[in-house]
Amino acid sequence: MATALLLVSCEDDDSFSTSKSNLLLFSTDTVKVDTVFSNVPSSTRSLWVYNHTNDGIRCSSIQLERGNQSGFRVNVDGTYLSSTLGYQVQNVEIRKGDSIRVFVEVTTPQQNQANPQKIEDNLIFNLESGASQKVNLNAWSWDATRLNNLVIKNDTTISSSKPIVVYGGIKVNEGATLTLAAGTTLYFHNDAGIAVSGTLKSIGTAQSPVVLRGDRLDNMFDYLPYDYVSGQWQGIHLNATSYNNIVEYTDLHSAYNGIVADSCDLSREKLTLSSSTIHNCQGAGVSLTHCKATIENTQITNTLNDCLLIAGGDVTVNNCTLAQFYPFDSKRGAAIHFSAPLQNMICRNTLITGYADDVMTADKSDVFNYQFEDCIIRTPKITTDDSLHFTRVLFENPEDTAKTGKKHFRKIDIENLRYDFRLDSISPAIGRANTSTALPLDRNGLKRDDKPDVGAYEWKK
Repeated sequence: MATALLLVSCEDDDSFSTSKSNLLLFSTDTVKVDTVFSNVPSSTRSLWVYNHTNDGIRCSSIQLERGNQSGFRVNVDGTYLSSTLGYQVQNVEIRKGDSIRVFVEVTTPQQNQANPQKIEDNLIFNLESGASQKVNLNAWSWDATRLNNLVIKNDTTISSSKPIVVYGGIKVNEGATLTLAAGTTLYFHNDAGIAVSGTLKSIGTAQSPVVLRGDRLDNMFDYLPYDYVSGQWQGIHLNATSYNNIVEYTDLHSAYNGIVADSCDLSREKLTLSSSTIHNCQGAGVSLTHCKATIENTQITNTLNDCLLIAGGDVTVNNCTLAQFYPFDSKRGAAIHFSAPLQNMICRNTLITGYADDVMTADKSDVFNYQFEDCIIRTPKITTDDSLHFTRVLFENPEDTAKTGKKHFRKIDIENLRYDFRLDSISPAIGRANTSTALPLDRNGLKRDDKPDVGAYEWKK
């Protein structure tokens, strides 16, 4: 008797409906792959296909409607819809209360258009009952130039209004100069960066900055684009033989390290960084080891390690914002960290702040020459002999700004990771810069008023 009941039970489970009223349910009716570069594979999306009816449902076929015309690739419950299968799979059974998973990717063809173009296809579920259901697949395809393991052997200028996607990185040989022209945007894959043994000149304008960023155009979560996530690419590395590098009006963000400069001859300028933004790095923002560098009118913000690390050398900092609000790890570094042997370091007209009560750290030794003038620094007031190194400095009291330095700025939104480091109207940094040492021009190349702002470079994401 028990055996008979078991057989009946199996027969009920194995029954498949031919009623057109029994339909599948989908976790989404549209699979969106966001914007992708043409000829570059997308990340994978997926959807679930559910059978919530009281009978099994058999699909006579599940078919990619346009086949190989759209660039979409589909895997249905472990079966890839290949050309040999005619871009379809047949006799797929989904028992009652069960489900299958579908994976979708796309590599779009060249569109020969300046702007992103919408690409669509449909995944059609033809049921044994004769009913038909479909899920829309869509993406935006953006034509781009692709560079693979580019080696710069002679003086070269990269200038393009079209996106440039970099795989494997860019290497600038000793004796060669790479110039990135105004308005150029480089999108780096996660293994890619710029390694410079020669010279790099990234020279944008206020209206047309150079942009250096990762190549992910999609979102990690609905509210969080990958472009807002640190560590998306490798940043810039200036090797020991590299000199006379200029980074001006450049937006570098979401890298591992922003700019790393190796030790070199202090009689030669290693780096001039001006009117630029280094933001949201998973390592250091700018790391200078025993080299000569000038940093002016620049924002360096939100890094896992130090925003600005000066390990010896000869460094001038003027009219900058160094703000440490890195959101992804509470063990974030300092806004500024400097250490010996420091031949000379002078920091003027600069706002240095962040979450911590003390965002400035220093490693001292016999060779330790430094000076801060007309700055705001979030650190306990210096009352020892070291106070001689601080002239007209406002030491920020944590209690005055609700235990963080965020009230200096227009937006520090840690929930949605949105930041606007322009000075808020209540910031004491407004009008504090010393007019005799502040930079004479603002980020638009215009003459300043009589009381220029500290950290006057305004960056908006």
